Amino acid sequence: MPRAVCCGYYGQGNGGDEALLASLLQMLPEGVEAIALSGNPPQTEARYGVRAYDRKSAFQVWQVLRRSDWFIWGGGSLIQDATSALSPFYYAGLMGLAQRMGLKTVAWAQGIGPLNRPMTATLARRAFSGCDAVSVRDGCSAALLSSWQIPLTLAPDPVWALEPKPVPGLGDFPAPRVAVTLRSHPLLTPKRLANLTRALVSFQQATGAYILLLPFQLSRDLAIAESLHSVLPDRSHILQLEDPGMLRGVFRGVEMAIGMRFHSLIMAAAAACRCFALSYDPKVSQLMAEFDWPGWELAGLPDDANVISKAWLECYANGEPLSAAKIGFLRDRAQIHGELFLKLQNR
Repeated sequence: MPRAVCCGYYGQGNGGDEALLASLLQMLPEGVEAIALSGNPPQTEARYGVRAYDRKSAFQVWQVLRRSDWFIWGGGSLIQDATSALSPFYYAGLMGLAQRMGLKTVAWAQGIGPLNRPMTATLARRAFSGCDAVSVRDGCSAALLSSWQIPLTLAPDPVWALEPKPVPGLGDFPAPRVAVTLRSHPLLTPKRLANLTRALVSFQQATGAYILLLPFQLSRDLAIAESLHSVLPDRSHILQLEDPGMLRGVFRGVEMAIGMRFHSLIMAAAAACRCFALSYDPKVSQLMAEFDWPGWELAGLPDDANVISKAWLECYANGEPLSAAKIGFLRDRAQIHGELFLKLQNR
């Protein structure tokens, strides 16, 4: 039985990265044993039923690689230097080590960049060129790898295919419901957050909607969720969900999503919600462009809360969710990422 080491930003409390791990495990063929490198191995083992080891322990990682057959970069924006200059060195270093140790290596469902430093780009090119298989989730990543003459597979983000789980008590919240996912970021200045807060109060009063505040990463999102809840104490609720299937399931019970988080928007769209995007990152802007969603780059957020509220009201009243046919197409196409493992298994 092949042993596959799954390497990503797992066990760090980020709902999007947990959703990628859940999707990866969902797509691995039967007969492949998954082993996760995690920031919280006990939690990862309990949640997914796989063996997990400390991603920061050089000894544990070395021992795991020695006993394994595959190495999988498990999805998302791992190779970028916008938020951390060290992150690409960690992931590319592990990929290079796995390749030198003779493991079959897969860069799976990658969203590459931004790569602002020439050294990072050189490192990334070397790591991707040594992989046995590569898949990416967006056209910009595909174009970059093509310019490097690296073969690739392009498919929608795997979270489009993530199976939702029921959320206990969701139906007890008043309908209609609107989900809001904001995160801390330098572009979300106190002034912009204050404008969004005033706009949300106005929007809630106009629609009567119940606001579900979803912190996808408690360390970055919870304080903002608490701030929003404080101005709508009787018409909002903070849902702290760590299971990615339940995060996905929440959106089956809401009418509209206002989101900064990339995977919150994918989960919402996959559940046929209306989506309004607030972009802090090129990957969110690419989603907006691909699906023609209303929204703003945070840097261009209007100063007038009434303008923001009116845009949300327009989306709520007249926005069009993705069609069932489009959602089915994206879900089916996302499964293509899993075909890499079947090809690897047959080599």
